[in-house]
Amino acid sequence: MNLKMKTIGPKDMPLAAFHNTLLTAIAPRPICFASTIDADGNPNLSPFSFFNIFGSNPTRFIFSPARRVRDNTIKHTLENAYSTKEVVINVVNYAMVQQMSLASCEYPKGINEFEKAGFTMLPSLHVKPFRVKESPVQIECKIVDIQETGTEGGAGNLIIAEMVCMHISPDVLTADGQINQHQLDLVGRLGSDWYVRASGAALFEVPKPAKNLGIGFNHLPEHIKLSKVLSGNNLGQLANCEQLPDVDSIAIFQRMHKELGNIVAQDISKIEKRELLQRLAHQLLEEGKAQDAWKVLLSE
Repeated sequence: MNLKMKTIGPKDMPLAAFHNTLLTAIAPRPICFASTIDADGNPNLSPFSFFNIFGSNPTRFIFSPARRVRDNTIKHTLENAYSTKEVVINVVNYAMVQQMSLASCEYPKGINEFEKAGFTMLPSLHVKPFRVKESPVQIECKIVDIQETGTEGGAGNLIIAEMVCMHISPDVLTADGQINQHQLDLVGRLGSDWYVRASGAALFEVPKPAKNLGIGFNHLPEHIKLSKVLSGNNLGQLANCEQLPDVDSIAIFQRMHKELGNIVAQDISKIEKRELLQRLAHQLLEEGKAQDAWKVLLSE
């Protein structure tokens, strides 16, 4: 069924509905659990999912306490950013997501969200705002700029922060000092009340293209490009290979791989054999074995 795509513009629906559509479509988004302090020394803690890193040298983060859609008011975090020019960005993992959500309640100015949400205030080394002890990664930052994108409800306020130092829990580090993505167990923000957990079966690896260029889709045989068995992701894996296996390696693989040998030996039509080979190649590609998949596909 070839249904027509829904096309909308920024003014084609009420702002609240459009805002939710954007947050549902542009996801998952990392969460900046921002700790700030006001001019009187009162701590504030609030999560923001308009957030990411935008450079490593200098290390710059940007997050946006947007103007509220419903009444066009601004948030205490933005007021504090203007006032004190410091922030601690705490990452949010699954173990703390419910408490983080509680901290997003719009408590009156001066109320300590650390206490309301049950988080532990940890003194920072170089800035005044406190760190969240329960967060596995805490980043102390100086605010270098704030850019307002508009004056109406829903407009962003881009807080540009430069990292002073980062604190990483030993619980999420590997033996060689790298962050273990599974142990980190981050959560990401989706639309409405939805979140996503970045661990377990949800994680998968896509090898970055090598310095030597992949062969590309244009060099895939036509019957492979038109396969009803291989997905677009599968074709991408094949096209990302730098070179095809040679005849000798294909022959050795046929002898070693019993299922492939059985398929090659069958007295069936070329179309039937291609489908069986593509199904086996699909299994190998799902296991990340692109070179072996090529050896299967070239075994006609």
